[in-house]
Amino acid sequence: MELKVQTRNISKEKAETLRDGGFIPAELYGHGIKNLHLTLSAKEFQKVFKEAGESTVVNLKTEDNQTLPVMIHDIETDAISDKILHVDFYQVKMSEKIRVHVPIEFIGEAPAVKTFGGILVKTLQEIEVEALPQDLPHRIQIELASLDEIGKNISVKDLKLSDKVKIFLGPETIIATVVEAKVEEVAEEAAPAETVPGETPAAAPAAEGATPASNTPKEKPSK
Repeated sequence: MELKVQTRNISKEKAETLRDGGFIPAELYGHGIKNLHLTLSAKEFQKVFKEAGESTVVNLKTEDNQTLPVMIHDIETDAISDKILHVDFYQVKMSEKIRVHVPIEFIGEAPAVKTFGGILVKTLQEIEVEALPQDLPHRIQIELASLDEIGKNISVKDLKLSDKVKIFLGPETIIATVVEAKVEEVAEEAAPAETVPGETPAAAPAAEGATPASNTPKEKPSK
């Protein structure tokens, strides 16, 4: 996966002018390398990002025909328009393992939801893994077809990943499960009794067979 970039002169090229022209200002950095100021096509970047996300190596092609393996590290967007304002790339070494969060993609429908009216609960949306850059999965796909009964679940031990990928979660960690839908009964509050201004509300009637309460102290039984 390649993405063409050009070096940027930050003293002459204003970021807003670049954005108006359909380009995105970017920075490239990494351990032991000099930071580079870059610019790239907004349209091409969106196309690559949709496919690569933040867990796939992208090869930046510079104007002098250099190839730089990078990860998309951070994206700054406008809070209102959601327009991409800036991108940070992190250059990786293909011989060194890196840790990233890989998104989970749930496939299909859990049969227990349709058959028994259960509720699908997804407890994780991404998983942290470690691997060499070329071995990193773009996404982790999970089929929901095995959830055919209430109470069944899919856990980390059910994942089918390469032995080259290390997962930082216990094997029993639940990723998705189907639980029973519970109908909660809400008790209706009794309406307050209407009173005439200035009057004291009447005492509630005693239960049938009960002796009315008296404010007169009871006499002590004679010894």
